Amino acid sequence: MESQNPHTPENLAETPPSNPTSPSPTNIVHKVKSNLVFHSKWAELNGAMGDLGTYIPIVLALTLAKDLNLGTTLIFTGVYNIVTGAIYGVPMPVQPMKAIAAVAISTGSDFNIPEIMAAGICTGAILLVLGVTGLMQLVYKLIPLSVVRGIQLSQGLSFAMTAVKYIRTVQDFSKSKSNGNRHWLGLDGLILAIVCACFIIVINGAGEERNEREANVDEERNMRRKRIKKIMATIPSAFIIFLLGVVLAFIRRPKVVNDIKFGPSSMQVVQITSHAWKEGFIKGREFSATSLSVSVGLMNFVGCWFGAMPCCHGAGGLAGQYKFGGRSGGCVVILGAAKMILGLVLGTSLVTLLRQFPVGLLGVLLLFAGIELAMTCRDMNSKEESFVMLICTAVSLVGSSAALGFVCGILVHVLLKLRNWSIDQSCSTVWMRGTP
Repeated sequence: MESQNPHTPENLAETPPSNPTSPSPTNIVHKVKSNLVFHSKWAELNGAMGDLGTYIPIVLALTLAKDLNLGTTLIFTGVYNIVTGAIYGVPMPVQPMKAIAAVAISTGSDFNIPEIMAAGICTGAILLVLGVTGLMQLVYKLIPLSVVRGIQLSQGLSFAMTAVKYIRTVQDFSKSKSNGNRHWLGLDGLILAIVCACFIIVINGAGEERNEREANVDEERNMRRKRIKKIMATIPSAFIIFLLGVVLAFIRRPKVVNDIKFGPSSMQVVQITSHAWKEGFIKGREFSATSLSVSVGLMNFVGCWFGAMPCCHGAGGLAGQYKFGGRSGGCVVILGAAKMILGLVLGTSLVTLLRQFPVGLLGVLLLFAGIELAMTCRDMNSKEESFVMLICTAVSLVGSSAALGFVCGILVHVLLKLRNWSIDQSCSTVWMRGTP
C-alpha cells in the first residue's frame, strides 16, 4: 500500500539509491525485480502520466520549430526510462533539458539540431566527469538544504504559472508564444480544463501527508474513511485525462489518421561542425550544474549523437509522477515501454496527433506537478532557513534564472552563518572578560 511507503518527492530527489551488498548476478537480478514491484497497479499507471505536462510541450515545440527527430527521441528516452526505473527503483523521470530547449526556441536559426546536440554532449561529458570523480557527492554535501528548497519552490511555482498560461491562453509551441485567450467552450476550452482540474482534486486531494493521523475519530468512521481512500486510489485520474485528450485529438481533426505513418523514423548520426561545438558548449555550460549525475551524463553522451533530445532527471517530472501515485521503478518502466512502442511504430508522424492534443489538459497535469514540487519546502522549520529559501526563490523567478537564484541563496546563507559566528564570538569575548 502507498501509505506504507516512506518515499516523498523531496527525499526521492535527494537520497541516492542503495546498492546491493554484492555485485553478483543473483543479487543484481533480485535488486531489479524488487525495484520494479508495483505498489499499486493503477496508481503506478496513473503516475506514469504525471510528467507528460512538461515532456510533451517541450518535445512538441522542438519538433515543430527545429525539426527534432521525435521518433528517435521517443525511443532513446524510452530506453532511459526503463534503465533508470530498473536501477533506482523509484519514479525517476527523464525530462528534456528545459534550458537547452529554451535557448533553441528563442535563438532562431543560429541554434539548430547540431548545436542542440553539441550542447547536450558537452553537458553530458561535464556531468559524467563530475559523477565519476565523486565531485557530485562533495557538491551535494556542501549545498545547503534551504537553497535546494528555494530552487524547488521557484521551479514548482514556475511550472504552475506556465500551466495556468496553458489553460487560459491558446499556445503556439513552435514560436513559444501565446495567441489570445482560450474560449470557454470547445474541445480545448476553459470549461473542459476546469472540469478536469476539479476531477483531479476530488480524486487525488491535496496529496499524502507524511504522518497521517486519524485523531478523535471513532473506529467505524475511521475504517469507512480508509475504504473510501482506497477506492479513490484505484481511480487513475491522470491516465483518464490523458486518454480523454487522445480521443479529443482525433475528434478535433479526424483526418489526422491519414497523416500517421507506421514504422520508425530513420536514425542517423548528427553531423556536428566546429561552430556547432562552440555554440553548444558556450550555451550549454550555464545549466550543467543543475543535474550532477552519471546517468544524466551517459544519457546525453550517447543519445545526442543520434539526434535524441538532451535529457535530465527533472524534479518537476518526479513531483508529477509522485502526485499521481508513482512509487516504484515500474512506474517509469511503463512510460518508457510506451515511448519505445510509439517511437518504433509511429515515429515522427506522431507529431500530427500531438498537435491536436488539447493544450489545456496538458496545463492541468503540469499545474498539479508544479504544486507538488513547490510543497517540498514544507520542511523548512526555522525562520533563517525560510529566509534563505525565499530569497533564492524570488531571485530565480524574477531573474528567470535558477543559476542566479542559486548563487544568491548561497551568498545569503554564508552571510547569515558569518553573522551568527561573529555574534557568538562577541558573546564569548564579553563572557571571558567578565569572568574573574
